[in-house]
Amino acid sequence: MAGRLSTRLVKHIASFLRQYQRNSNCNNNTTTGTNTNITDTAVDSTMAQATETPLAARLASTKLLPAALEGTGAIRVCIDRGGTFTDCVATFPVEATGDDPATERTVVVKLLSEDPAHYDDAPREGVRRILEAATGRAYARTGRLDTRNIAWVRMGTTVATNALLERTGERSVLVTTRGFGDVLRIGNQARPRIFDLAIRRAGSVCEAVVELDARVVLNAQGDVVGASGERLRVAREPDWAAFRAQMAAVRARGIRSAAVCLMHAYTFAEHERTAAQIAREEGFTHVTESSQLAAATAKLVERAQAAAVDAYLTPGIRRYVAGFEAGVGGVRVEFMQSDGGLAPAHAFSGLQAVLSGPAGGVVGYAATAGAGAGAPAVVGFDMGGTSTDVSRFDGQLDHVMEGSAGGVAVAAPQLAIRTVAAGGGSRLFFRGGLLAVGPESAGAHPGPACYRKGGALALTDANVVLGRLRAAHFPRIFGPGEDAALDEEAPRALLAGLARDVAAQTGAAQALTAEALALGFVHVANEAMCRPIRALTEAQGHAPQDHALACFGGAGGQHACAVAARLGIGRVFVHRLASVLSAHGLALADVAHEEQAAAAGEPWTAAAHRATLGPRLAALEAAARERLAAQGYGAARTAVQRFLRMRYEGTDAALMVREPGDGKGGDGGDYAAAFVAMHRHEYGFELHDRAVVVEALRVRATASLAAAPQPGSDVHSELAALRRTPVVSPATHAAHVETANVYFDAGWLPTPVLRLDALAPGDVVAGPALVLDRNSTVLVEPGWAATATSSHLVLERLSEGAAGNECAVSETASGERAAAGDESAPPSSLPTTDPDPDPVRLAVLAHRFMAIAEHMGRTLERTSVSTNIKERLDFSCALFDADGALVANAPHIPVHLGSMSHAVRYQLHSARAVHPLRDGDVLLANHPLAGGSHLPDITVITPVFDAGRIVFFVASRAHHADVGGIAPGSMPPTSRQLFEEGAATMGFKVVAAGVFQEHALRRFLVDEPAAHPGCAATRNYRDVLSDVHAQIAANRRGITLLRQLCAEVGQPVVHAYMRHIQRAAELAVRRLLRDTHARISAAARSSSGSTSTSAAAAAGPVRLHAADRMDDGSTIRLAVEIAADGSARFDFAGTSREVYANTNAPPSVTASAVIYCLRAMVPDDLPLNQGCLAPVTICIPPHSLLDPSPTAAVVGGNVLTSQRLCDVILAAFGAAAASQGCMNNLAFGVPPADDGAPGWGYYETIAGGHGAGPTWDGQSGVHTHMTNTRITDPEVLERRYPVVLHRFALRPHSGGRGARPGGDGCVREIEFLRPMAVSLLTERRVFAPPGLHGGCAGATGVNLWMRRQADGSAAEPTFLTLSLGAKNSVFVAAGDRIVVMTPGGGGYGKPENDDEDNTEASDNQPGA
Repeated sequence: MAGRLSTRLVKHIASFLRQYQRNSNCNNNTTTGTNTNITDTAVDSTMAQATETPLAARLASTKLLPAALEGTGAIRVCIDRGGTFTDCVATFPVEATGDDPATERTVVVKLLSEDPAHYDDAPREGVRRILEAATGRAYARTGRLDTRNIAWVRMGTTVATNALLERTGERSVLVTTRGFGDVLRIGNQARPRIFDLAIRRAGSVCEAVVELDARVVLNAQGDVVGASGERLRVAREPDWAAFRAQMAAVRARGIRSAAVCLMHAYTFAEHERTAAQIAREEGFTHVTESSQLAAATAKLVERAQAAAVDAYLTPGIRRYVAGFEAGVGGVRVEFMQSDGGLAPAHAFSGLQAVLSGPAGGVVGYAATAGAGAGAPAVVGFDMGGTSTDVSRFDGQLDHVMEGSAGGVAVAAPQLAIRTVAAGGGSRLFFRGGLLAVGPESAGAHPGPACYRKGGALALTDANVVLGRLRAAHFPRIFGPGEDAALDEEAPRALLAGLARDVAAQTGAAQALTAEALALGFVHVANEAMCRPIRALTEAQGHAPQDHALACFGGAGGQHACAVAARLGIGRVFVHRLASVLSAHGLALADVAHEEQAAAAGEPWTAAAHRATLGPRLAALEAAARERLAAQGYGAARTAVQRFLRMRYEGTDAALMVREPGDGKGGDGGDYAAAFVAMHRHEYGFELHDRAVVVEALRVRATASLAAAPQPGSDVHSELAALRRTPVVSPATHAAHVETANVYFDAGWLPTPVLRLDALAPGDVVAGPALVLDRNSTVLVEPGWAATATSSHLVLERLSEGAAGNECAVSETASGERAAAGDESAPPSSLPTTDPDPDPVRLAVLAHRFMAIAEHMGRTLERTSVSTNIKERLDFSCALFDADGALVANAPHIPVHLGSMSHAVRYQLHSARAVHPLRDGDVLLANHPLAGGSHLPDITVITPVFDAGRIVFFVASRAHHADVGGIAPGSMPPTSRQLFEEGAATMGFKVVAAGVFQEHALRRFLVDEPAAHPGCAATRNYRDVLSDVHAQIAANRRGITLLRQLCAEVGQPVVHAYMRHIQRAAELAVRRLLRDTHARISAAARSSSGSTSTSAAAAAGPVRLHAADRMDDGSTIRLAVEIAADGSARFDFAGTSREVYANTNAPPSVTASAVIYCLRAMVPDDLPLNQGCLAPVTICIPPHSLLDPSPTAAVVGGNVLTSQRLCDVILAAFGAAAASQGCMNNLAFGVPPADDGAPGWGYYETIAGGHGAGPTWDGQSGVHTHMTNTRITDPEVLERRYPVVLHRFALRPHSGGRGARPGGDGCVREIEFLRPMAVSLLTERRVFAPPGLHGGCAGATGVNLWMRRQADGSAAEPTFLTLSLGAKNSVFVAAGDRIVVMTPGGGGYGKPENDDEDNTEASDNQPGA
């Protein structure tokens, strides 16, 4: 952003910084320190002479460093280099005097990160200015600084993050195993946003790929023991000569950085080391080895992403570090890493630097607001210009092992920081019937409207209009001439115009005032910022109200009270250095080094720990201590923490378990017991019948040169002992600047404006008030008070205020709410007419409804055990009104979303007579006639009662690993009858009156499916049982949050706004349909030559048509009739009859496809709910492919026909060419053995090509439309199942050509190491995905069975290759392979220089 600032603006900002710092020097001396803002030097220091000059005299007169300390290295410098500003904080000791009792002085310098007219590097310039102020001598702006007075420099930087965002890293190559060259492009195959027709993915940061023809496979009888303890064998040795030639060719292209990541290098790194050495010999100046970078990560994708990011960023980081070190002499320089620890400059790498900037702030608030006796858990709230970062501290820094930056996955230890796109520069909109803040940003140029450059409305404008940002206290740097004051009138006028638009679109009788609308946008932004905080607290089992809020960043002070109040938090800490807390935090950070190693996944026992794990941890500790000792940190200053990453056997939920006890006993304590306790706390349950296994070992060593803080020196102790003095008359206080009018919920209120630096410890200011920091404004809301301490401004809530009408309910023993004595409760009789919606409350409650569904999803993910749910995320959660209509859903699996309301309504209406609903009941269903999709998708539905009436429903649907039937995974490709696909139920009470009914669940999953000929019971009952419990827990979580919302705003308001949000979605879809009607009508008139503009000509309906075929020749035919009022009829007349196969789709699946496509075609970001279908009538012929009989097989309808429905609907509207039209379902496994050995099954869906559209090219290797499940990592797949994955790559040239080409499909080749059953359920193997508007069709898919022949060798096997068609089940032998080639996406628009007719389906043209 700074790079786009004009030279004149740079000069104005620099001038302002000089003036503002000169006028606001902090004089609030305390017993610990004095803060000083130094001024910029008006004359270039290079002009200063050795003799006394005016400049030298002025510097000498302001000298800050005591003479006795000169030359002793007393100054400690911390620097936070941000994208726009660089903050420098320096501290050094001083002698206390009678006039000034301070024993330490703090100097703050703030300067532009880019100002090439005055300096080359902002951090070096900051050091120079600090030295001038401290020593009273002039220092040259260029060249090497004399740093004898500096003890050390610590820096956090956004250089790496900016390089990722702007794609300015080093040109690099990825070296990986043959068959995995596209690992970075495919990733986990999921798309970032499920409703975006134009899929955007960050892609690979590597410019080139070299595939090493070598292979290591895990083998229990292998002759090599890897570093993790796993046995393996080298199946194919590398051809190093060929590899050397490949690397030489890449180097000749000018690429100098390489990332090496080979299959199973976490345990066998020999090939990586050799490849890296050859790369260096061929001239590569930087080489990253994944086995060195992420030794404990047994996931190829994550390790490859980590190595690629490191190779992309490290060369640039190293150049920057070298340049800075050259400018500051031989002083000790340390950099903040993403994990919150410091690293020496020579060891600072790109991967460690990605979150370097935000990490300093987290450490800063943790060490100030989170330190001391009795300190509560603290939520960090860092609000900047474009986004807000939130984090949590509860006695120790919270780390995660993976995250993302700039759209790129980053697999490395990092602080758990969540980001929401809501900051001061976030733009303000009314779209989709809702007020919205962001994610778009006004940027630095033109900036918000108040910048006087024609910018868009932004959150900063709202605060200006509300009087919360005072123009008089901003520099005159705005407007075309960059010499005007902040504009208050332009934002007001724009808000008034937007208020009129809101009234016109919603039918409101009177428009909101500009101030009311501005306050509404502030409320919406506050709620948006609360969502990630709730995810860090509520979703993890922590009550937000048990926390304090630590606010920092330039914009956070304006929103801190309101955000805290929404979360029930009663205390907010704003550090006096809040605007530079990320820099200040560096002074409080520890130096850190981590060592990690993978483990074999064996069960933890005390004996195993003594024999292997303990010695390995000791070796890692010794290595970590040695690294810190080399930096000068002795054993006395070093602390070590040992961890094991553990999980229950057969599950994916790994936890990082810290060593129990003091760790001095040698055995390390009972890690398994610690894991069980931690798992119970995190997830709420135990798995008594499973071993606890060890995935990885980790040691974190930290050291510090700082002395430990004195007891009682923290802010909490100071607050407890502080004598508070209310500022009764702010207007007469020394801190008073002015009294201003500020707008709140109660209207305009006179509000004193005070200077923070003039408030003494103990001063208490009641709200409303504005407190001006040097670089930010703190708003003290009415009902709050601000208390000054020596280090903080502490905001405290004085009263809770009205909480609204509470739900009158009581708790049962089951944890559900009940009304005493209810028998069979009918749905509540709710008001049929609602009051006019308040657009502000509508937007806020839309956030809350969505957040509840998201929390349900996180609970289900956390408490489930199966790979399908916990890793592939094949589940959905939603909440419904009392009539069973969808209100909000988390963005999970689209095919679930539209159909879940069918399931809820079926239980509400059709099944009430069978099992009358009572409070404490939970229902389970999966039958297609009961709103199901296919049988593995089990829906768990919980009615919510109040006073004997149903007031809401919550539900979760999850794809279970196996529900019985004729094939493992319950996805049989050859099923003809529903019973062959597994257990089916129209619905039963899995919980009755709060009591879990396991006998009913066992009957459903075991007894009933096994009673059918040729069918088995569920092959993994314990997993399904655990996952059903997880669904019940997710529903319970949703109920708790719904009741909290009712307590806050009142149940009638919640009911009313559920309807309002459905109405908002309806209006958005009607606008889409009206626009389509107008476009097609205009095109028809234009093509016919008619110039009629009469009402009759414009009011008639328009008709769209499309059709496509399934591979068996069945046709899906659609006619859409759209009326001018925005209503539409989707008529599937002409669709083929029900088939004697499994591609039949129940009506609920068709509804899902329609609602998904309508939502995807709406350009606004509106919530998907029942309102999307309100303008639509869906007509399906009975006994057709889309409305089959009760006994028809449907497993393929959910995963195949649903995709074809989307292609047909989007083709009718001309929105996009066909995507792969398939989910490419692959399942394999073995049944239970006769000797009682349990069976097992594995299931996955495979990505393909994405259809192009009018403004986008198709994406390659991605899931589309009705699914978005992740795929199992290659190394995880091979560690858990007896298979070898030889290839998972893109399928070149499989996307259809066009003006916009379609995306390529994938190739997945799996070898089976033992006999087992394999099933394939796919489509688009006969009829290709058609293009649109002249675009070419994508390639059809191919399924192959490579049967290993006896005449081959282990090194050179021979195969008989057979085509399996689209749907088949086979029993493979050891050594056989299955190859799945997925379809490409269709192209859009006629390719250049192509006169052929490329359209495969001529009736798939809009308006045909």
